[in-house]
Amino acid sequence: MTGRRPQRPRDPEARRAALAAAVVEVVAEVGIGRTTHRAVAARAGLPLGTTTYYFPTLDDLVATGLAHATEALRAELDAWSARLGTATDPAATLAGLVVGYLADRRRARVEYELYVAAARNPALRPLAETWLHGLRDLLIPHTGATAARDVAALVDGAVLQALATDTKLNRADLAAAIRRLTP
Repeated sequence: MTGRRPQRPRDPEARRAALAAAVVEVVAEVGIGRTTHRAVAARAGLPLGTTTYYFPTLDDLVATGLAHATEALRAELDAWSARLGTATDPAATLAGLVVGYLADRRRARVEYELYVAAARNPALRPLAETWLHGLRDLLIPHTGATAARDVAALVDGAVLQALATDTKLNRADLAAAIRRLTP
């Protein structure tokens, strides 16, 4: 039996999780449009057939990876809500949270890739709406519904511009802009 590779135990849930995490990494590097079964399998360290066994279509594979990213986003929004709930200066706190969010550019690129993909694929819209509605909903108690919508749009635009230009956000400027939009 020399020369044979030892077989790893097969754990379907661990493989699904590894593939979902690999999708996020591949999307961060090359975007959704250039994500392939082959690239995801290579990143996960699994045979190519594993991706198609668990996810017959590329859309299934990408949706699973984006759902994985969305769960992490939900957890982050919950943490933001807790921070804003105790903030003495919600505008400065939110600006700091957004700047901190952008510290992980890879993750932010995945989430904004999702926006673009959701514009083309209605099946992905619920995942994209996690950020859209989640940010707005956590702001409503602090700003009211109209200002929450406006601040969420401001944050979206600021993050998108920072990603597109590979620049940092100025925390003080963002906080000042948020204050102008809130009562």
